[in-house]
Amino acid sequence: MSPYVGGDGATFQLFGGTFGIRWYALAYVAGILLGWRYAVRLVRTPKLWGGQAPTATPVQIDDLILWVTLGIILGGRLGYVLFYKPALIWKDPIEIIKIWEGGMSFHGGLLGVIAAIFFFARSQKIDLLKLGDLVAPAVPIGLFFGRIANFINGELWGRPTMMPWGIIFPGADGFPRHPSQLYEAALEGIVLFLVLRWATHSKLWLQRRGVIAGLFLAGYGLARVALENVRQPDDFLDNLFGMGGSITMGMLLSLPMLIGGAWLVWRGLKEPVVIVKTDAAPASDKDAASAP
Repeated sequence: MSPYVGGDGATFQLFGGTFGIRWYALAYVAGILLGWRYAVRLVRTPKLWGGQAPTATPVQIDDLILWVTLGIILGGRLGYVLFYKPALIWKDPIEIIKIWEGGMSFHGGLLGVIAAIFFFARSQKIDLLKLGDLVAPAVPIGLFFGRIANFINGELWGRPTMMPWGIIFPGADGFPRHPSQLYEAALEGIVLFLVLRWATHSKLWLQRRGVIAGLFLAGYGLARVALENVRQPDDFLDNLFGMGGSITMGMLLSLPMLIGGAWLVWRGLKEPVVIVKTDAAPASDKDAASAP
C-alpha cells in the first residue's frame, strides 16, 4: 500500500486556532536566514576571489536580505496571479493580497529577486552580474526547504505512477503519484547547491562575471523542464496549447532561464578576469566584528 501524506499546511495552531504557523512560512524563514549566512561566508573567504575585492560587504548583504525578502514575497504572489490565475485581476482583485491562502510562483519570485538585486546594485554602485553571482549559490537552500514544505502540505504532487514509492495525496484521485516535490528538493535543492558549490570553491568562478548566476539559471531551468514530465499540471492549465499536459506552464517559464543562463555562462567564461582591488573588501576584522 502506498503511503498517504498531506494536511492543511499548519504545523500548529495558536489562540484557539485563529493563528497558525505554517510549514511554508517556516521554509521561507529557514531558506532566507541560511542563505543570508551562506552569502556572508562566501564574501569572508578570500581564496574564492583570487585577489579581487569581494562583491559586497557583510553589512551590505545584511541590507540586501530585506530587499530580497520583499522581492520573493511580492514577486512570488504577483507571478502566481499573472502566470496562473490572471482572471483574479478583474474578477476578485482582493484575492491577490491573500498570500496566507496559498499561491506563490517560483518564477515570479525569481523576477522579484532580480528586480531587488537590480535596484540594490544600482543604489550601492555594485556590479549587477557579480551581485547576482553572490546571491545565486544561496538560492537552492530556500528551494530545498520550499519543496519539502510542499511535500508535507500534500500539494504540487506528481502524475500517477505504478512505482513502489508512489504516494497517495489528499485532494488527488486516491491513486499513487510521483512525489515530485521530493524530486525537486533533490535536484533544485541538493544537486544544484552542490554544482554551484563546486563552481564557487573548486573552479573559483566567483571571479568571472555572470557565470555563477548563469549556472544557477541554466541548472534550475534544466531540472524544472525535466521534472515537469512527472509533475501534475494545475487543473486549469492541464491542456495548454491543446497538448494534454506535455507542454506545461513550468516548462514555458523555465526554458528562457535555461537559454539565458547558458548564454551567461558562455559569455562569462570568455570574458577575461579583471582584478579590481578596492578598500571595500568585506572580510576585514572590523566588518567581521560588526556582523551578527
